[in-house]
Amino acid sequence: MATAKIKKGDTVKVIAGKDKGKEGKVISVSDGRVVVEGVNTVVKHAKASQANPQGGIIHKDAPIDASNVMYVHKGKATRIGFTTVDGKDGKPKKVRVAKSTGEVID
Repeated sequence: MATAKIKKGDTVKVIAGKDKGKEGKVISVSDGRVVVEGVNTVVKHAKASQANPQGGIIHKDAPIDASNVMYVHKGKATRIGFTTVDGKDGKPKKVRVAKSTGEVID
């Protein structure tokens, strides 16, 4: 599997869809889809259960495609590339790089 360009904890900006322009923190990433805090909020009607005895209406963030978000670096949305740098033990390490500035992200 290829290395993901968007990871949990990243700040991203939505570039397509009904929430276009919103920014938020990535809560989870799986199978090319991301859940972003405060983006793509859906209403779910929950039946009363042991875990939720009251039941009722629940608002939760639904996943959106990773292609619809861009990483935010220094306040601006940027594309992400990859490069290799020397690691601690001399082995090359693959790192993410902001395309706009060329700076290493992690």
